Amino acid sequence: MSSTPSLQATPLLRRLIDAGVDFVVIGGVAVFLQGYPRLTKDLDIVYATNAANLERLGEVLAELGARLRGIDDDVPFAPDARTLKRTTILTLDTPLGSIDLLVDPAGADRYEAMRDRADIVALDGVEFRVVSVDDLLSMKRAAGRPQDIADIDALLTAQRVRRRVESGER
Repeated sequence: MSSTPSLQATPLLRRLIDAGVDFVVIGGVAVFLQGYPRLTKDLDIVYATNAANLERLGEVLAELGARLRGIDDDVPFAPDARTLKRTTILTLDTPLGSIDLLVDPAGADRYEAMRDRADIVALDGVEFRVVSVDDLLSMKRAAGRPQDIADIDALLTAQRVRRRVESGER
């Protein structure tokens, strides 16, 4: 796969991995890692919702001092397992960059199935799961925003090129 998509995504990924959080990278970083180099401002993940994983994820977010993105007021917020259990989408800022947490993104299969189909990627000495191209395309189609439409075209092109290379075509 390609080089580092974002210098800020790597420290966040490392913290999640070091804590043993069960997650799959989706969104712009996944688009980049699946063959279409584009910029992204945050790290998007989907994650297992069992109690132990919510505890691990909550601990990482609390240690990082994660704050709700776009909320300037000092709103009481604890990014802990209890909060994570009650939410399906959280957009947060941390000192290591922004992260979007999604439980059930539009167009996505159940987490376990998506996790099983995910690709394993190594980046800066750490391995993690990145959503498969087919699952990523499904989520992009469901979202349907202009950037998603552009990503679909680019991912389909990258997929065709990858298949030609893998089959030895020119």
